[in-house]
Amino acid sequence: MALLEKQTSERTGPSMVVQLLLLVGLTALTAGAGWFAGGYLQNRTGGEKDEPAVAESGAHGGEKEDGKPHGLPGVLDIQPITTNLAEPSDVWVRAEFSLVFDGLPDPAVAEAVHQDLFAYIRTVRLRQVETASGFQHFRSDLEERARIRSDGAVSRILFRALLFE
Repeated sequence: MALLEKQTSERTGPSMVVQLLLLVGLTALTAGAGWFAGGYLQNRTGGEKDEPAVAESGAHGGEKEDGKPHGLPGVLDIQPITTNLAEPSDVWVRAEFSLVFDGLPDPAVAEAVHQDLFAYIRTVRLRQVETASGFQHFRSDLEERARIRSDGAVSRILFRALLFE
């Protein structure tokens, strides 16, 4: 028993000062790496200089909801779609879209696409769009219908708003 009392436990491992120096050094290293990576990616994508110009041209572009061309070439806003879903029938949806045309926007084609999208949304069930993958399928179905109805003139559909009530 006397041997156990005489033995003192010695600290093994780095001191607190060494640990703090390592923490500060690693923090500075990761901050520098993040700064370098951010600068590299900003230069590679064109930086923030292009983004405000796109946002300003979209914000001050054409009229909304009356079928006039949007501020961006080849983009046309269509009338909002408000209808109920197939199941449950008491759930209503309001969808606002913009159509991206390959060439000049054609209002007659846009109206035909609008009517086709309206008819399709009435057949959708809520459980089909509840999940993220369901929403992606819904979006791809809408884009495919728009391409078919426009004979390939519409390349994409931009969602401006999608509200379920």
